[in-house]
Amino acid sequence: MTGPAPRIEALPEGLVNLADFEAAARARLDDGAWAYLSGGAADEITLRANRAAWDAIRLQPRVLRDLAGGHTRVTLLGREMPHPILLAPIAYQRLFHADGELAIAHAAAAQGAGLLLSAQASVAMEDIAAPMRAESQAGPLWFQLYWRDDRGFMQALLERVERAGFEALVLTVDAPVHGARDRERRAGFKLPDDVRAVNLGGRKKPLALQPGQSALFDGLLPRAATWAEIDWLRAHSRLPLLLKGLTHADDAREALARGVSGFVVSNHGGRALDTLPATAELLPPLRAALGPEVPLLVDGGIRRGTDVLKAIALGADAVLLGRPYVHALAAAGALGVAHALRLLRDELEIAMALSGCRTLADADARLLWPG
Repeated sequence: MTGPAPRIEALPEGLVNLADFEAAARARLDDGAWAYLSGGAADEITLRANRAAWDAIRLQPRVLRDLAGGHTRVTLLGREMPHPILLAPIAYQRLFHADGELAIAHAAAAQGAGLLLSAQASVAMEDIAAPMRAESQAGPLWFQLYWRDDRGFMQALLERVERAGFEALVLTVDAPVHGARDRERRAGFKLPDDVRAVNLGGRKKPLALQPGQSALFDGLLPRAATWAEIDWLRAHSRLPLLLKGLTHADDAREALARGVSGFVVSNHGGRALDTLPATAELLPPLRAALGPEVPLLVDGGIRRGTDVLKAIALGADAVLLGRPYVHALAAAGALGVAHALRLLRDELEIAMALSGCRTLADADARLLWPG
């Protein structure tokens, strides 16, 4: 069973790289949805830095190598993938297209990409898992969590995630509260009545504040995850646990000591705390701290096949694609996302061939100028 099917739409003309989808998406989205998707926190310094950092890295190719039989395959958590590209968790995708997350699941399955489903998805997780499980060449299917301070609810959610066939949990740790997102506030963004986090039924307990207390420090943050919640998640699910949004080597070492299986190097796409380093800058020191065997992914600003190759050379095992696939979703639904993934994979193969990399194991720091 593959569950509900997404609608099939014609691709707009002239889509030859991921940047081309952005204008097509903008033409289809209202100001509020566009601000929610495109905006970053505060002055958007980190948002811009993510992209600029990949541009600033230069490649230093090797030539005259035997590249016959090359491939883009990688292994992640013991699972072989056709290529190192996964779709990042982005909430409420029915804001951008009527099929929402259903479309991206079918596209990912068709293109051998992994999928990291947001806890705030607007389509039932079982409908997302079905096409991914039905396609033997699909990439891994992981579930992203935000901590909810209700352990009974969390236990039921973990059991449902496992029954649906998800292969790993990814806890976002860098956003216990929202960043100061000026674009959203200027646009007056709010969720439409028909778009909600359908996998997170029920309502959070109301805040119980005393006079003079802070809604943030006395209300929200006592409910946020700490290291104790990492231990609880490890004890209450058989699935591997990864942490997303960790930027400090000391935190990474602490997480490893507590049995965490891997990490996503992320600054939340520049949407949480502004003025953080770009993820391309964060990646090498975290790889150095963790050693070569710990699974390490990176997101933030990936737009080209050369970006993917640079990420691998800097120490990543795989990358997460974010806003560009949502641009493709808005532009042409499932077919748009599948086309975007194919373009990015094709660019990766071209970059490998022109850099003298037969496989991604050939991409290391020696590939980067000044090397």
